[in-house]
Amino acid sequence: MSGGYHIRPAARNDVVLLPAVELAAARLYLSQLTVTGLTPEILDKANRAEDFAAAQQFGLLWVAVDEANQPVGFALLTQIDQWLHLDELDVHPAHGRKGVGTALVKQVCQMAQAQGYAGVTLSTFRHVPWNAPFYRQMGFAEMPPEAQTAGLQALVAGEQARGLQTDLRSVMWFEVR
Repeated sequence: MSGGYHIRPAARNDVVLLPAVELAAARLYLSQLTVTGLTPEILDKANRAEDFAAAQQFGLLWVAVDEANQPVGFALLTQIDQWLHLDELDVHPAHGRKGVGTALVKQVCQMAQAQGYAGVTLSTFRHVPWNAPFYRQMGFAEMPPEAQTAGLQALVAGEQARGLQTDLRSVMWFEVR
C-alpha cells in the first residue's frame, strides 16, 4: 500500500492503542448527528482493549500501520452465519483520505474469500459520506431484509437496543463466492 502504510493482522500489543483510534474517528460524527441520530455521549464510548484482544486472538482484527508500525486504523470482524461481518472500520482522522480504509476493506474481502465465507456484511449509516456511499463505491449493496439471516436480524435488533436508530442505517453485503 502506498504512503508508507501497511495492512497486517493485529498483534497483541496493538490492542491497547485501538480505543484511541476509535475515539478519534468517532469525533468525525459530531458533524453528522442529525443524519445518524447519534449523541456526543454515544461517541465517547469505545471498545475496550479486552474486546480487541479477543478478536485478535481469533484472527478477526486487522490493522493499518504507519511507517513506524503504529496502528492508524483497524477492521474489527465477527462471524455471523456464513458471513464475515465488518463490525467496525476506523481510521484515525490524521490518516484519513489516504486509502487506508479502502485497503482495510479490500483485505477483509480477500480474507472472506480465502476462508470460504459467502462474503462480507456490515451495518452502516445510509447518509454519511464515508459510510454507505463509500461501501457502495467498493461494490457493496444494500441487503434486502428478506435476505438477512437470523444472525443479521439479531445484529440489527441489538443495534436498536443500544440506542442506534436502525431506520437511518443499512445492512450491506459483498458476495465473494
